[in-house]
Amino acid sequence: MLSFSHRDGTVEVAYNYMRLFVHGTERPLVILRKARETVEMYRGNFFIEDETLEEVALTECVRSEELIRGINHSMLIFSKGPISFTLTLSEQDGRLIIQPSDLPAGYNRLILRIEAEEDEHVWGCGEQFSYFNLRGRNFPIWTREQGVGRNKRTKITQLADRFDRAGGDYHTTFYPQPTFVSSRRYFFHADTDGYADYDFSDPAFHELTFWDVPRRIVISGKSTFLEIVQDISALLGRQGLLPDWVYDGIILGIQGGTETTLRKLERMQNAGVPVTAVWMQDWQGERYTSFGKRLRWNWQWDEKLYPNLDKEIRRLNKEGIRVLGYINPYVLADHPLYDEAKELDLLGKREDGSVYLVDFGEFDAAIVDFTNEEARIWYKEVIGRELIDFGLSGWMADFGEYLPTDVILSSGRSAMLEHNPWPGYWARINKEAIDERNKSDEILFFMRAGSTASLAYCPMMWAGDQNVDWSEDDGLPSVLTAALSLAMSGMGLHHSDIGGYTTLLWMKRSKELLIRWAEHAAFTPLMRTHEGNRPKDNWQFDGDEETIAAIKAMTEIHVALKPYLADLVSENAEKGIPVMRPLLLHYEEERFYSMKDQYLLGPDLLVAPILKKRARKREVILPEGEWIHLFTKEAYAGGTHMIDSPLLRPPVFYRKGSPYTRIFETI
Repeated sequence: MLSFSHRDGTVEVAYNYMRLFVHGTERPLVILRKARETVEMYRGNFFIEDETLEEVALTECVRSEELIRGINHSMLIFSKGPISFTLTLSEQDGRLIIQPSDLPAGYNRLILRIEAEEDEHVWGCGEQFSYFNLRGRNFPIWTREQGVGRNKRTKITQLADRFDRAGGDYHTTFYPQPTFVSSRRYFFHADTDGYADYDFSDPAFHELTFWDVPRRIVISGKSTFLEIVQDISALLGRQGLLPDWVYDGIILGIQGGTETTLRKLERMQNAGVPVTAVWMQDWQGERYTSFGKRLRWNWQWDEKLYPNLDKEIRRLNKEGIRVLGYINPYVLADHPLYDEAKELDLLGKREDGSVYLVDFGEFDAAIVDFTNEEARIWYKEVIGRELIDFGLSGWMADFGEYLPTDVILSSGRSAMLEHNPWPGYWARINKEAIDERNKSDEILFFMRAGSTASLAYCPMMWAGDQNVDWSEDDGLPSVLTAALSLAMSGMGLHHSDIGGYTTLLWMKRSKELLIRWAEHAAFTPLMRTHEGNRPKDNWQFDGDEETIAAIKAMTEIHVALKPYLADLVSENAEKGIPVMRPLLLHYEEERFYSMKDQYLLGPDLLVAPILKKRARKREVILPEGEWIHLFTKEAYAGGTHMIDSPLLRPPVFYRKGSPYTRIFETI
C-alpha cells in the first residue's frame, strides 16, 4: 500500500492511499541543521535553548528500489550539492517502516515534515495535562518535572517561576512519548532517545525535529481509532494484569509512624470503609524542607518512626490489608545505601571522577548508574531485600526524570541520549526485581515518569504531583486529560492522587475537592489517597464523619465494579484497549475529538466528573443510543443534557443493553 508519484519536480509518498509526504524545491521534506544547545537543570526543571548555526534544505530527491531479504525497500535520497541524506521505506508487519541514514558530518539536527490538513486533530505524545487535541501547538519530547500550575498566565505559575524556577508550561510532563495519532487515521512513532520537538502548529504540515536521528520511524494506518491505539501497544508493549487485591478497596496514603497509621486505618475500618491497603511513603524515614514534608531517601526500614512494622505487616496481611511503601532511583548522600553503592562504584560521576550529587531541594542524592549492569543487579537486590522480603506488597517508584545531562555514565553514552529513556530503565528494574522473586501476581508498583518502554515495563501510571485545586492545567481536570492522552499513546492503566499533592502559598485542599476527586477515582482502575506535601494544610480522608462516609460510598462503588474493572484490565493486557478511553475510540464523531472532560470506562460506562468548584450540575454530551444514569436509573437519549450533580452523585451513565447491567443496577 506504499506508492510514489512524480510530477513537475514534486515527489509524493502515499501510504494506504493517504498522502504522507510531499517533497519539492519549495516544499522540502528534509531539513538539516547545525546547532548548539544549552541545557540547564534546576531540581528537575529543564531550561533548554537551541542556537541554529547553519541550516540547509535538501531540495533534490531521487528514488531507487532494492530487494533486501525478500522485502522491497524504496530509497529516497535527498541532497543539495555534496550534502545528502537517505530515508529507506519498506512495509513490514502491516506497517510502514522508515529508516533514516546517519546525518552528514557536522549536522546534528534532523527536521522532517509530514503532510497535514487544516482541520486535522492530533492526540498522544505521551501524558499531556493541558491539551487533549494537540493541533496548533508544539510539544517538546523531554521528560522533566511537570511544574507548578503549568500555565504562564496564572499567578501560581508566575510565583513558582519567580521564587523557585518551578512553574512549568502547557507542554511540561513527566512522561513524553514520541508517538502521535492523527484524525487521518494513522499513528506515527519514532524510535529516538534524544530531545525532540513535535510541532503541530502549521496548517499544511507537522514539523518534527530530532536531536537524535531515529533508529526507525513507524507509521501504521488503520480503519478505526481503536485499531490504531491497539496497534501502538502491539508495537511497543502492553501492561499486564493487576494483583487481585487492587480492586478490593481503597489504598489509604498515611504518614507519620506505626501508631498513626494503625489509628487512622482502624477509624476507617470501624466506619465500614473497604480498605485494601495502606501506603506509607515515609516507611524509610522523613525530613522536612521549606517545600514541606519530604522523605529520607535511604531505602531501609526506619525502625524509630515505624516500630514493629515488620510484625504489623504480617498481621495486616492476615486481615486482608496490604502494606505499600516508596522508593526512587537515587540514594541519599552519606547514608548506608549510598556508602554501599559508592564503595562498589555504582554511581554516576562528574568529569573529575567524583560522585555526581543532585540537588533535590535542600538535600543531595546520588544517581544509581542504570547503564552499569552491576548497578542494575545491585539495585534489584536492594528492592528485593529491603522492600519485597520485608513484606511490602507494592510501592510508588517515584522520579526517573531528573537525570542531569552532564553526568558521566559507565556506558560512555551521552546523558543527553540517556535522559529520555531513563524512566524506562527504572520501570524495568522494578519489574524484574518483582519477577525474579516470582511475585508479579502479588506486588504492584506505580510510576509518574515514563518513556516508550513504560508500556512494556510499568504496570500502572499515576498522574504525578497535581495542585490541590480545580485548575485546568494542573488540578483535578488535568488528570482526565493525562489519562486520555496516554490512552491515545497506547498506555492503558492510569490513576491519580485523590485530592492532589502540591500545596503552596494559598493553595489548600478543600473538603469539596477531596470528595469530588474521590468521585472521579471510583471510576478508574485504582483508588489511592495522598496526604500531600503539607498534610496539615490539606483536608484529609478522615477530616470529619461526612468525609469518611463519602470515601466509604465511593469506595463501595469501586469495589462493586470489580468484575467489570478486572475484565477491562484483562482486555487491555490482551488486546491493548485502554481502561479509561476517549469517547472517540468508540464514537468517531468530530464533536468528541477535543473532549477531555468526559471519558468512557470501558465500552459501557460514560463518566463526566464534576471539575468545577461548588458546581452542582454540569452539561453532559451522550453518544447516540440510550443511557441509564447510574444513580437515579433515569434513561437518557443521545445528545446534550444538563445533569443535576450533588455530592456523591456524579454524572455517570451505563449503556442500555450492557452485559454488565446487573452490576450497574446494584449501584
